[in-house]
Amino acid sequence: MNDSFAPLLASLKAHAPLIHAITNPISIHQCANAILAVGARPIMAEHPREVAEITETAGALLLNLGNITDVRMESMEISAQTACRCGIPFVLDAVGVGCSSLRREYAHGLLQRFSPGILKGNYGEIHALAHPDYTASGVDGDQALSVDAAANSAAALARRYGCTVLASGKADLVTDGVRAVLIGNGTPQLSRVTGTGCMLGALCSCFLTTCPPLQAAAAACVALGVAGQLAETPQGSGTFMQQLMDRLSCLDGETMQTYQIMEEYHLAS
Repeated sequence: MNDSFAPLLASLKAHAPLIHAITNPISIHQCANAILAVGARPIMAEHPREVAEITETAGALLLNLGNITDVRMESMEISAQTACRCGIPFVLDAVGVGCSSLRREYAHGLLQRFSPGILKGNYGEIHALAHPDYTASGVDGDQALSVDAAANSAAALARRYGCTVLASGKADLVTDGVRAVLIGNGTPQLSRVTGTGCMLGALCSCFLTTCPPLQAAAAACVALGVAGQLAETPQGSGTFMQQLMDRLSCLDGETMQTYQIMEEYHLAS
C-alpha cells in the first residue's frame, strides 16, 4: 500500500472539501476542529429537512452513532441514501453498538442498505457487530480483546458488507477483508480525553475525499496517532488536548512519514 502521506495532505489543503458530519454534541467541537486542522471544511447539519441538500454538496459524509436520537437516526438514513445516490463516500462510526441493542440493530440496518467506504469502531464495537451475543460496558474499547480477535471480526464485516473496516485500539487495524494494515502510532493519553475516537472518524472522512478507503483509514490512524505522540505531556489532559490540536493542525507528510508505524497484517485464514 502506498504510504506517502504528503500528497494526501496537500490535496486536502488545496481542495478544502466539505465534510458533512452528523455526530454527537459530546464531541462535535473536537470533530469540527480536527476536520479544519487537516484542511477540510466541516458542516454539522442534522435537521431531516435539510440534510439531503447539504449532503449533495459534500465531499464526504460522516455518520457517528454517539448519543443518537430519533431526529439524528432519521437524518442519518436520509444522508446515507443521498450519499449513495450521488456517489459520495461516507464513514459510519459505530459508537456504542456493544452496549446498546438499539444502536447495534440500527447500524446493521444502515449497513444492509447503504455501503459505507469505511466502517469504524473500537475493538469492542467491531466485535459486537460481528458477534450478536457479545456485549460491552459503555463505549470504551474492550482491553481483553486481542488484535487477532479484532482482525477476524473486522475482516468478516468487511467481506459481509463490502467495505473497509477500521478497528481502533491498542494497535489500529484496517482491512478490506483481503488486505490488512496494522498501525502502531498513538499514546495512552488519547484515551484520557473525550472525543478522540470521534476525531479519528472525522479524519477518515477527510482522507476519504483524497484516496481509496483502505489508504484513507490508515492515513487517519497515522495522522491522529503521530499527533498524539508529539502532544504527550505530563501536565494533564487539558494541556494534552490543546497540544493535540496544535500538532494536528501543523502536521505535514514528512512528519507522518518519519513517525509512522505501519505494517501489513496477515489475516487468519
